[in-house]
Amino acid sequence: MIAPYPPADAVRAEPVEALPCLSGMKRSKGKPFDKLRANGAGGLFAIALLASLSGCGLKPMYANGGSGSVAQSMRSISVGPIGGKAGWLVRNALNDRLANDGASNGQYRLEVELDDDISGFGVRRDDAVTRERRSLRARYRLVENATNTIVLDATAGSDAGIDVVSSEYATVAAENSALERLSQIVADQIVAKLAITLGKDK
Repeated sequence: MIAPYPPADAVRAEPVEALPCLSGMKRSKGKPFDKLRANGAGGLFAIALLASLSGCGLKPMYANGGSGSVAQSMRSISVGPIGGKAGWLVRNALNDRLANDGASNGQYRLEVELDDDISGFGVRRDDAVTRERRSLRARYRLVENATNTIVLDATAGSDAGIDVVSSEYATVAAENSALERLSQIVADQIVAKLAITLGKDK
């Protein structure tokens, strides 16, 4: 059973001021960033920014590129089978982002359950539906194979609106296109959370 997913308006980003080390930083009143790059100062700005972030104890998540510890951990995740068309799309998207060849002998395994739903919400006076909402929700668990310990248990999801037109073929095509987009979005959400979780211990 998929766990309830919070509404979009319940999710909000924390302000930059939440980081004490950044609270004292002020926006420059000088030239815009594009002009700084044109003048060759973009590199200096980037170095200064990284130096300031290092004082907060922050570090790049994918330091050292593909040879970094987080990237290697991500490649060691095997994605289990996911049923249905949505499952096939999400699993392929996950393997692409994890740079995983689909092998099942990784350090971790990712178990994903999907809930794919289409509901009508635009109705004319003759009760004909004019608008649909396709929702894709995922409940996923990252399990360490050696100890069978659940490292992460979380949810992801997104919605897409679909116009219902007189052509049934066009409507079905729009529903399929929406599912493809949602699969990519959900995969992005899952991979981002995996990277954060695995990066905490690095």
